[in-house]
Amino acid sequence: MKLGKQSEPPKKIRIIGGVWRSRLLSVLDLPGLRPSTDRVRETLFNWLGQDLTGLSCLDLFAGTGALGFEAASRHAQAVVLLEKDKKAHANLCANFALLQSSPAPGAVQILHRDSVEFLKQQTDHSSNLIFIDPPFQEEGLLNQALIEAARICEDSAGGGIYVEFPASRSREAIEALVPDWHCGKYLEAGQVKACLFRSKRG
Repeated sequence: MKLGKQSEPPKKIRIIGGVWRSRLLSVLDLPGLRPSTDRVRETLFNWLGQDLTGLSCLDLFAGTGALGFEAASRHAQAVVLLEKDKKAHANLCANFALLQSSPAPGAVQILHRDSVEFLKQQTDHSSNLIFIDPPFQEEGLLNQALIEAARICEDSAGGGIYVEFPASRSREAIEALVPDWHCGKYLEAGQVKACLFRSKRG
């Protein structure tokens, strides 16, 4: 699937569906921060379904929190957003505080943590849906995060592992990192490619 070219990052992005539909998230101008566009997120949540009730989610390298807050808005049971950058973490907390005028039904945690180190501390099969969208210039982060995510993700009740990566990398190279998973859904949007991985166990 190919979507249109992406423009410059907006100052604000909107949540597309759920209890926070149309609410705005502020976007900081930080190196490597590249929020998923409306069209990409709309495609992703069409793949996942509009209701994520019962799913436990991780939003790694959360940035603006667009993916994690979208999941929480759609009734995910628990969402943990992880962000290492101090300014981006503070902005996540500020965005969440504004959303709290209409609380989402599930639990939301925002952690000032290194995403890969956090993953290494999690038990096998402890999350259902994992979003991986690291800074594109740090290729190793995606590799490490995806390998760890494949260990802890249990997608039999729905979910999976969603990965955004630069167009310069091939889908086959990303798939090769996790041989027990397959890229069930795939899109290209400008300089971005994305896969939703599903377990081959199911």
